[in-house]
Amino acid sequence: MLATLLLFTGGVSAQADEIFTVRIENVSAKDALKLSNGKTEPVGVAPVLYVVHTNRAPLFTSGEPDRGKGLEALAEDGPTGPLEKSLRGQPGIVHVGSTDTPVGARSPGDIWPGDAFEFKVTAKPGERLTIATMFAQSNDLFYAPKEEGIALFDASGKPVAGDITSQILLWDAGTEVNEEPGLGPNQAPLQPAPNTGPAEHGVVRPISEVKDGFHYPTVAEVLRVTITPGPMAKR
Repeated sequence: MLATLLLFTGGVSAQADEIFTVRIENVSAKDALKLSNGKTEPVGVAPVLYVVHTNRAPLFTSGEPDRGKGLEALAEDGPTGPLEKSLRGQPGIVHVGSTDTPVGARSPGDIWPGDAFEFKVTAKPGERLTIATMFAQSNDLFYAPKEEGIALFDASGKPVAGDITSQILLWDAGTEVNEEPGLGPNQAPLQPAPNTGPAEHGVVRPISEVKDGFHYPTVAEVLRVTITPGPMAKR
């Protein structure tokens, strides 16, 4: 009986992770950007970096300069690789990955109005999620939650589910001088080469704190981010 009880309790104590499906949809209108030249442009959203972590601020600290670990490349040109590589194996990082192929597409690319990225992560209580993706028609803007990330479980240990768009902000990396969104010659869709444009030497901060004279769509006008918990999985 004792052996049976120990075997049973041992099975219960084995940590089982929750599987979460995260969906990032581009819900913007095709004319979301009203340009000063009288034209309009849609908003593109670049491939997504995602991190499951236990540390407070894996990517950046608000009000401080970029750490030089790859966020600048993501915010200015879109690639997730440099930041993903620098995070892998670091203290407090449980898992890091990226997705670059829209749902239903056969090849990598940005998501445009009506498109979506989707990925799965596993996590246990106490672990959080951070995502980062470039606002494509910008010099160095990116979407991400606050620096501490998104709680994947509530205080009782129940998995979070539903729309988490309200936890996503548009950030300025402070690494390149801003130009009019959708029209700047040093923005990824228009620039002649990556890492083009005058350096800013600023700090990472929400775009709401930046007074550059330009208008940016709200996060909810561009993105819908949802999270759906699924079955348990042994890590």
